[in-house]
Amino acid sequence: QLQFVESGGGLVQPGGSLRLSCAASGFTLDSYAIGWFRQAPGKEREGVSCISKGGSTRNYVDSVTGRFTISRDNAKNTVYLQMNSLKPEDTAVYYCAAYWRPYVNTCTVAKGRYECWGQGTQVTVSS
Repeated sequence: QLQFVESGGGLVQPGGSLRLSCAASGFTLDSYAIGWFRQAPGKEREGVSCISKGGSTRNYVDSVTGRFTISRDNAKNTVYLQMNSLKPEDTAVYYCAAYWRPYVNTCTVAKGRYECWGQGTQVTVSS
C-alpha cells in the first residue's frame, strides 16, 4: 500500500503563493528521488521540479525557475513545493511522484522514470 497524499492546492489570485505537500505512507522516502508534475486541461503531463534522495540536487523547468522551490523533510516523510508569484498558466492538477534507486545526488523531471504517483491536487490561479 504505497501511497502519496497531496495537499495544499486551491484557488489563488495571480501573484499569490501556495505550498503543496506530499506525504508518503507505506514506504520511506529517503531511498527515492521525488518529482512534482502538473497537467493542465488538454495538455500532457509535464515535469515541474525534482529533488534527489538526499536533497542536495534540485532541478526546475524554465517556466518555474525562480518562482518555485522544492524541498523535502525525510524525517517527516514529506516533500513540498513552494509556489510563489503564481500565474494563470500555472493552473493545473499537480502530482508528486517517486522513483527508487536513483543515482546518488541526481534526479530527473522525465516522467517515464517515475514509479509511484499521487492522485493530484488542483491549483487554480485566477482573478
